[in-house]
Amino acid sequence: MHWERPDRSIIALVSAPSGFAGRTDPIPVGTQDWNHVEPVNAVLRDLLGVPTSVLRLVSVEGGNAPFGGVVTYHVEAHGEPDRTHLKPAREPEPDAEHRLPWARLGGPSELVEWADAVVTRTGPAVQVRTWNLSSVHRLPTADGPVWLKAVPPFFADEGTVIRMVAAHDPTLVPEVLASAPNRVLLSHAEGGSCRHLTEEMVEKVVPRWVAVQHALAGEPRLQPTAVPMPSFGLPDTLTHGDFHSGNWRDSGVVIDWSDACWGHPALDACRLAEYNPQLSEVIGRVWSEAWLALRPDSRPLEALDVARRASRLHNAVKYQEFLDNIEASERIYHEGDPETELRAVRALPR
Repeated sequence: MHWERPDRSIIALVSAPSGFAGRTDPIPVGTQDWNHVEPVNAVLRDLLGVPTSVLRLVSVEGGNAPFGGVVTYHVEAHGEPDRTHLKPAREPEPDAEHRLPWARLGGPSELVEWADAVVTRTGPAVQVRTWNLSSVHRLPTADGPVWLKAVPPFFADEGTVIRMVAAHDPTLVPEVLASAPNRVLLSHAEGGSCRHLTEEMVEKVVPRWVAVQHALAGEPRLQPTAVPMPSFGLPDTLTHGDFHSGNWRDSGVVIDWSDACWGHPALDACRLAEYNPQLSEVIGRVWSEAWLALRPDSRPLEALDVARRASRLHNAVKYQEFLDNIEASERIYHEGDPETELRAVRALPR
């Protein structure tokens, strides 16, 4: 997928220990992604003289969701800021329906304190991303970085899911260092991103994931998909839920398991092909051969044909669940996504 990523500026509404301190003028930042807040905090530290955490997105003017424009955030200052560059402004609303814990004052600090009970940091925690679907911090340790992630209650428990996979192939997932409801602390997944997928990576990852799915097949251990489909001789099992190559590392590790559910394994193969249409034939061949080796009487290619629609319908239901369970100001991330998936279903050849 390729699209324009317009420039982004940010406005920070700053809350300090002594109370609301005001807002900044628009400040250019070095990344366009709304939920990528590491550069936002870096710019604000230079401006305000104290570390900050982004709590949530308040509004956006311009841009092309989720990139660019002038993005206003509510920001928590960890110390009294230099007010030289702050102007009077209306304080953000103290609460809202569906507001998540990490989007409240003290929320990011509480997450880091929880992780500090497990690992010993060698430097400041870095808030990397925050939005309505997750909060992610990178924590430096003597053994390398570890990753602190929190997710909403409507997602799968990532620690439980990763341990299920690790029981059959520990090299496919990061190590779980600690977990609690809606949060997990993970080891660093070595390697770079696989957004530009190759045939070699398909052959490296897909058969291993199929082997794990085969081993886990049986009674549901997670919430089942809202879009069941005929089996074609294949079992319902654990599905990653967002199995595109942006969630792979080139070391062969797969990350971001919070969309996991119980369903037909062809849903994952179709999600991968949706993001990498230039390799759809390779993905279909490698995936079907892996399943035929384990279930010779199955019909994986027929399953893939049906799953192209089921996958899009599954996505539409998932995006609607996001919209139904996030606070109003952050619906901008997902507005129109269910309709986009439904239009994609209608566009598929019959």
